[in-house]
Amino acid sequence: MSVEGKRGVFWLVDEELVIARYEKGITEGLSKDGTNYNHERFWEFVKPKGCRKPYNYYPRGRVEVSNKGKPIVYMSPYIEDSYVARVLEWLGIEEEPTIHIDGSKHYRCHLDEEN
Repeated sequence: MSVEGKRGVFWLVDEELVIARYEKGITEGLSKDGTNYNHERFWEFVKPKGCRKPYNYYPRGRVEVSNKGKPIVYMSPYIEDSYVARVLEWLGIEEEPTIHIDGSKHYRCHLDEEN
């Protein structure tokens, strides 16, 4: 699997996906080391029009590709599998990914505060 175009970040906003693919030449929202996107920095460029919520309000995730070309999905525990399938389809990934449900501070959202 080619890494180009297969990596990205996503949010679940009011049961709708917001997905952003890592693409060569796009510098908005890049992490400090320049190898991937930072959810917080990238949110300003992809959030729905009129949205006033911060990047960490909504459940979110990231799709990476391992050194062996295997897709890996890191995501909030509040995102259902059906959404993951749609993210993978949007990114053009047909291979079964490794999924890491990440309940760490990095993927906390407003739902953590309610539970």
